[in-house]
Amino acid sequence: LSHIARESTDIRRLANFYKEIFGFEEIETPDFGFNVIWLNLANAFSFHLIERSPETKLPEGPYSASEPIR
Repeated sequence: LSHIARESTDIRRLANFYKEIFGFEEIETPDFGFNVIWLNLANAFSFHLIERSPETKLPEGPYSASEPIR
């Protein structure tokens, strides 16, 4: 597992939760033109928190990626 991406309306609050409860570390995030926070759990995986767009109809929830979509 490389990383997990999660969409949320409050990524700062969610990032603080994962940092305080599970010990994730906030790492440098590239500029994608929308709000994203990258977290890393040492010797495990990365967590990408993506600010939810109000226009999307997708449910909020974790999504995982082990390989690209074909």
